Amino acid sequence: MPSQAYTLFAQAMKERKQIHCTYDGYKRAICPIILGHSKGEEMALVYQFAGKSRSGLPPEGQWKCFRLAKVSHIQLRDGPWHAGSSHRQAQACVEDVDIDVNPSSPYNPRRQV
Repeated sequence: MPSQAYTLFAQAMKERKQIHCTYDGYKRAICPIILGHSKGEEMALVYQFAGKSRSGLPPEGQWKCFRLAKVSHIQLRDGPWHAGSSHRQAQACVEDVDIDVNPSSPYNPRRQV
């Protein structure tokens, strides 16, 4: 049974909604790109475009790997969808991909959005 965070991330991906949440004690604004599991944990590859993080956030935003168990205060919001400008390397965040917003995903997601 997926967690509430997993369900909300999947909904945001399907509806192309931004997520405003708290992760690791920092308020963040993200767009989830890949959702699934790694070593039994719910994981998401996200593009963070606003908010704070422990390592700082470049003005253009940054790719982040989120453990969904550490995400709280999730709110879906309307707004522009952010997915970065390029994908230079294969992602290693999500081993078993359930959903990928990329329609030509190389990760063989279990479900399409």
